[in-house]
Amino acid sequence: MITDVPGVRVGHFTDAVARTGATAVVLPEGTRASGEVRGGAPATREWDLLVPGRRVERVDVVMLAGGSAFGLAACDGAMRWCEEQSRGHPTLAGRVPIVVGAALFDLLPGDGSVRPGPREGYAACAAASDDPPELGAVGAGTGAMIDKWRGFEHARPAGIGSAAEHDDELVVGALLAVNAFGGLVDPGASRHPVSELIVAGGPIENTTIGLVATNARLDKASCRLVAESAHAGLARVLEPVASTLDGDAVVAASTGALAGAPLERVRMLAARAVEAAVRSAVSP
Repeated sequence: MITDVPGVRVGHFTDAVARTGATAVVLPEGTRASGEVRGGAPATREWDLLVPGRRVERVDVVMLAGGSAFGLAACDGAMRWCEEQSRGHPTLAGRVPIVVGAALFDLLPGDGSVRPGPREGYAACAAASDDPPELGAVGAGTGAMIDKWRGFEHARPAGIGSAAEHDDELVVGALLAVNAFGGLVDPGASRHPVSELIVAGGPIENTTIGLVATNARLDKASCRLVAESAHAGLARVLEPVASTLDGDAVVAASTGALAGAPLERVRMLAARAVEAAVRSAVSP
């Protein structure tokens, strides 16, 4: 689980009736992060500050939410929670919390008029724990589905998935809300003909969003490379992936506790952790 990385905490807010929710990943103070978006339909907040070279390097909370772009309002609740905890980037006017957000489209399975907002984002942060997070149809993954590329009638439930890879003291964990246009790639199984692809997509919107975290000490540019490897993990397990109907977005975060871990080792473990996390999100 992603909470195998010391100091990383996860909390959910779940609305099982409306089939939506929010998931907060609360990071240790001083955590560096970068990220990458692939696919044509992202819903993100504060993503530009993740670019290497931007002044702010550290992130307090990564907020994952349902509700499409409406759900980005959950970040406001995380901001309030961080302010109460005296967390954030120091300025002359006080600390400004750094909350990076990403949302997925879940307005069709449940009540599309109900979306996560500040109250739900705050509740997810307040619930954050270093216990293994609940997986499946919870938090940001409550209304998530996969296998929509051949039409909505082929869709099946997905949700929150998490996994971790260990190499001696090095830990790389992943947590993803899996709401993909594509379906799982099963090794050895025959694949559906590409002619079955519903090219237009219609009203079926998607997106897989999440976080890779490691205890390895990395700079922001290295975190960006880890995020790229996380997307490679998505490509191993989902097809099609990063389509024009997906807004796939992954943050890569370094808590900095372990010095000297080779970057390429971290990247390799990140891809593995993401692949395992996606599989853990999908109901058998």
